[in-house]
This record gives sequence, structure tokens and C-alpha cells, in this order.
Amino acid sequence: MREAAPPELVLDTRRTFWYVVARIIFRAIVGSWFRPVVRGRDHIPQQGPAILAPVHRSFADFAFSAFLTRRKLFFMAKEELWSSRALGRLLSSLGVFPVRRDGADREAMRRAQEVLDRGQLLVLFPEGTRRSGTTIGELHEGAAFLAARTGAPIVPIGIGGSDVSMPKGRHVPRPLRIRVVAGAPLAPPPRSPAGRVPRGSIHATTEALRQAIQDVYDDARREFEGA
Repeated sequence: MREAAPPELVLDTRRTFWYVVARIIFRAIVGSWFRPVVRGRDHIPQQGPAILAPVHRSFADFAFSAFLTRRKLFFMAKEELWSSRALGRLLSSLGVFPVRRDGADREAMRRAQEVLDRGQLLVLFPEGTRRSGTTIGELHEGAAFLAARTGAPIVPIGIGGSDVSMPKGRHVPRPLRIRVVAGAPLAPPPRSPAGRVPRGSIHATTEALRQAIQDVYDDARREFEGA
């Protein structure tokens, strides 16, 4: 007997009362602890889909996207959190959506594409996991692939000081003033005359994104170190 398929995810794109309250509390806590200085907010689209692509050097990095825009943001989280119906409903209302860890790639991409198809903002770390060092290495191609499928631009985000405040192994971040820099959006990979996106275009966009993230990361680090 075949196991029943899980119910389809319903994305809540509303800025509900509880979302606004939770966002205010979250920004107050993070803002008072890190006092983030943000540059480049004008690069975040005011409407329509976009992928925010931050550098990833600290567990705290996810928090700083909330200071870039008033728009609702969508993130990924492990599916197990939805085992509690109440918690799952809360997370969904806050812009978090589940990702299966077994075969996560296809499921994550499907749900991420749904976010963008609905004209929303998706926060996606192209490095895939926290890394160390000042050089942006090889990126996953998911951001470029999603941009190609949805037409969403990709905004590179540099974060300076998060690795000093909360490096791997540290459980409580140091209260340092973080610098956040948003760069100019990258256009989606171009399509061929037949309407297809050549694999080479995905590679080229991913490399352009790597360099763009490197540039804004260098800027953010210089501003942090020069403070």
C-alpha cells in the first residue's frame, strides 16, 4: 500500500499582525545587540521576486537580512519543526518554509521557486553552509538556476564582523557593530533564442555572483575593521 503524499505547502505571503509583532521584537533584539549599519537598501526591489544572496560566515548571518527591507522574507528550515502543528503554523506565518533533509535538493528548489513565483523575497546562502576565510570560494548553482526559472534578480549581500562576533563554536555572539552591504542586483541568466537557458549561462551567472559577493563582502569587512 502506497504511503499518502504529504499535503502541499501553502505559503503565507501576508504581513499578518503576529508577523509584524514578531518582526518588531526580533529587530529590536538584534538591533540592540549588533547595531547593524546597512548600506545599499536601494538595491532591494520594492516589489516582485528577488533572491537575496548573503555571504555566510556565522550562524547569526540570517538575522541581518531583516534590516535590508520592510518586505516579508522567506527562509528554509528543516521539516521536522513542522511536526508540531502550532509551531509549523507559526513558522509558516513568519516566512519560514520546510525542507526535507532526505532528498532536500529537489524539494528545496521546488518550494524556493514557489516563493519567487509568488513575487516574494527569498534569502538563499549560495555557499550552502558556513565557511571561513575572507575569500568567496565555489558557489552552489541554485541561485542562478532559480533566477533562470523565475526571472528573479540576485542581490549579493556582504556582512562584515559576524564571523568575529559569532564564529563557529561560539554560542553567544559578542555585541559588535555589524556592517551590511547590498550590491547591485544581477540579472537572471540569459535565454537562448529557443527560450532555453544554456548550462554555460548558469555557470557564468554563478561566477558573476561569486565575484559580486566577494566585492560586497570586502566592502563590509573594510567598514567593520575601519570602525
